[in-house]
Amino acid sequence: MDTALPVDLFGNGVVAAPMAGGPSRAELALAASGAGGLGFLAGGYKAPEAFAAEVRTVLGAGLPFGVNLFVPGDEPADREAVLAYRERLRPVAERLGVELPEPRWADDDAYPAKLDFLLAHTPPVVSFTFGLPPAADVVRLRAAGALVLQTVTGPREARAAAELGVDGIVVQHPDAGGHFGAFLPEPANAAWTLGELVAVIRHAVGLPLIAAGGIGTPADADAARTAGAAAVQLGTAFLRTPEAGTNATHRAALADTVFNRTAQTRAFSGKSARGLENAFMREFADAPEGYPTVHYLTAPLRAAAVKRGDPHGTNLWAGTGWRAAREEPAAAVVARFAGG
Repeated sequence: MDTALPVDLFGNGVVAAPMAGGPSRAELALAASGAGGLGFLAGGYKAPEAFAAEVRTVLGAGLPFGVNLFVPGDEPADREAVLAYRERLRPVAERLGVELPEPRWADDDAYPAKLDFLLAHTPPVVSFTFGLPPAADVVRLRAAGALVLQTVTGPREARAAAELGVDGIVVQHPDAGGHFGAFLPEPANAAWTLGELVAVIRHAVGLPLIAAGGIGTPADADAARTAGAAAVQLGTAFLRTPEAGTNATHRAALADTVFNRTAQTRAFSGKSARGLENAFMREFADAPEGYPTVHYLTAPLRAAAVKRGDPHGTNLWAGTGWRAAREEPAAAVVARFAGG
């Protein structure tokens, strides 16, 4: 099977990662695609109406781009653990002057509406994260003209995605910023470098691979390509660009020398995610699993911290290569990381 990616879609081999929660807005997708890369919109957390409006905006530009969807989970949260966590968060809420919401136990129930919209207004690329979509959804999207990608974190997930019939694989290393998309046990992947992970998955499946996770420099990108990646996906590198919707508190933290490491945490969302280690992460290091219930539970706390400009009260998603992120236009990021 051909392990190359369509040049007309992936251009110079730089993909602007879909970053839910604000950063991956239409301006960033358009800037990345306009510079010869592949911009992405993130469908996670968006109401169907806002999602549709953003997709229409980018579709109207006539540029290649992708849309990412979170696959709804089917594992219920541990109610007792989540409710106990809510009580632990109560003093934080009182200090910030906000109310903690009642737990929201359902996952993204807007997934069917978002999928239906993409089938009617099909972007060139659709990717999935947090799990495998139903096979019928992949078939319908491909029939509508979309290239379908699946995010995986190891060879077992990659083989499952290949059996599903996707067109390509996004290989996410644990060094990636934001949520880790694992959905099957992959015991060895944390010990591999990104290059080693790409090489292992390339051996496991004959599909085009996009490498993601901890790519902070062009040399990191070249190493991933040498290992067998057809393209590289960058998230943190775009967070400080003017086109990204990164909030001011997050932007400032990325350049603040007070933060000296990243770590994975469940404190903000109930799902493992990597960010700049701050006081909230340290205080709630033993937060329970329970995505997306915990995400919605902490939402008002995070919003209040951002409003106050407090980087220690909100998530500061970032990959291990965050120190190399620059305050520069998205086009400059694409140019720096473009393949030869």
